[in-house]
Amino acid sequence: MAGFPAALLPITPALLRQLEQWLAEDLGRGDLTAAALIGRQGRAHWQCKANGVFCGGVLVEPLFRLLDPALQVRLLVADGEPVCAGQRLLELEGAASALVAGERTALNLAMRLSGVATATAALVAQLAGTGVRLADTRKTTPGLRLLEKYAVRCGGGVNHRLGLDDAAMLKENHLAWSGGVGPAIAAVRAAAPWPARLIVEAETATEAEAAVRAGADALLLDEFPPEQLAVLVPRLRQLAGGAALVLEASGVPPDGLAAVAACGVDLISTSAPVSRSAWLDLSMRFEPGWV
Repeated sequence: MAGFPAALLPITPALLRQLEQWLAEDLGRGDLTAAALIGRQGRAHWQCKANGVFCGGVLVEPLFRLLDPALQVRLLVADGEPVCAGQRLLELEGAASALVAGERTALNLAMRLSGVATATAALVAQLAGTGVRLADTRKTTPGLRLLEKYAVRCGGGVNHRLGLDDAAMLKENHLAWSGGVGPAIAAVRAAAPWPARLIVEAETATEAEAAVRAGADALLLDEFPPEQLAVLVPRLRQLAGGAALVLEASGVPPDGLAAVAACGVDLISTSAPVSRSAWLDLSMRFEPGWV
């Protein structure tokens, strides 16, 4: 299995503050074992205990350097690369107290993100050769959205909206409370303070066609069976009259991705890699005899 292109995760001041908060959650009033390690230097390495896709290595150095600014990290595997059980992932060298204190927080983050990347890669593999991309959703863990969406990219997926300000998605409740597709689109177009895509979630062919006629930029076709999509997608393209129209399918069972992709949609969105994935088991091994 080939690795996916490296995704970018800037280590911003905001992200550093989050790392500090997560370390503080575990450290509390201080590591009670630190007294046994004063003045000691240590070496350690990470090892993978199962096959998968690695993610989270980019966080290791900034996290541990909050505890020891001189600590050195050597990444042996880049985020987004496939890994196998027993493989060495990275090496660390620095104050022993820092290695012990940061171990659990760093591993927890990497195991969670590697699990998301691994689950994403498994679904992306089903779409190989179709030209259809796998997209994530806003169903993310509060406080972890940026990192979980980064993990999706490391697994070969693409990011949908990062938040409600990225694009306007009109769903069933918006359409019901605003008087229908036309009035809802008109209201959002008139009030949007910056250029943004306008997406309409459609649960019926009638809603989808009305959204295209009203000028939606994209449609989220929710829980349409493949046999219906095969007829509806060409009709929607024809209604768009050559205008760019992104068609996204959602509510697709994990074993049904290829059948939906064959219908001509551009995206298949799913929350499964974030909401249903298991952590990828990683461990940190300390190397004896280093003082």
